[in-house]
Amino acid sequence: MAGNVNPTVRRRRLGQELRRLREDRGMTAEEVADRLLVSQSKISRLENGRRSISPRDVRDLCGVYEVEDRRLVDSLMQMAKESRQQGWWHAFAELSPTYSVYIGLETDASSLRVYEPQVVPGLMQTPAYASAVISGALPEVGEEEVASRVQVRMRRQERVWDDKQPLRLWAVVDEAALRRQVGGRATMTDQLARLMECSRLPHVTLQVMPFTAGAHPGVNGQYTILEFPEATDSTVIYLEGGTSDLYLEKPHDVQHYSVMYEHLRAQALSPEESRTLITKIAEEYGS
Repeated sequence: MAGNVNPTVRRRRLGQELRRLREDRGMTAEEVADRLLVSQSKISRLENGRRSISPRDVRDLCGVYEVEDRRLVDSLMQMAKESRQQGWWHAFAELSPTYSVYIGLETDASSLRVYEPQVVPGLMQTPAYASAVISGALPEVGEEEVASRVQVRMRRQERVWDDKQPLRLWAVVDEAALRRQVGGRATMTDQLARLMECSRLPHVTLQVMPFTAGAHPGVNGQYTILEFPEATDSTVIYLEGGTSDLYLEKPHDVQHYSVMYEHLRAQALSPEESRTLITKIAEEYGS
């Protein structure tokens, strides 16, 4: 395994292997939980990579699955040790444990498809805009925490500007996000200039969903599709919630959101038309 694979992805791959071993034995998660005297939810969290897994957990599960290949057991236990290492985002885990899970996935993703109906995507935000968005969305959060969250957001953006291994980003942004005045006119003028700059990167595609499009497949809210370089890593649909987030990996869920995104891209303005609209709105803020 490559040494630069982050711990979140290691947990996912390890969980997938443990699920395969369980299914090969024809056992349900409930049966395994009964054998180990743990909750069924623990087994599910271990298999979907949402929970840290210890070498002892791996050893116990391999015992239940009667894995006789000692090299396989040792390999899985080593993966468990590596999955407990901490990425840079763990320094900010107190901000939101579920958010740190998302950052771990985003850090290893090769491409993102994003739909944002309310605000500019986080990977394209300026510091001033990000601060205003976070302060508005979390009115009870203090200045220090807002600054920490902005710092995390700026760190995430490094992959967009990476010349060697950039993140492939396709964003469809509703016109409402461009016209909602966040942080004042000067902040919006700078933010729209940043959008124009991002849209010209060779690995970034930006489209605006205009008001004139009417109802469309994105009216139910924001979502992100994360894809990974390894074929064994399943695509993940991320739905951000107010108090908890949702991650979907089942093939029919991925297919549903992928098809919806194709419709979004088809109904949105072209990248060039989008830049024209962004320029027009920026001129309105500057007037």
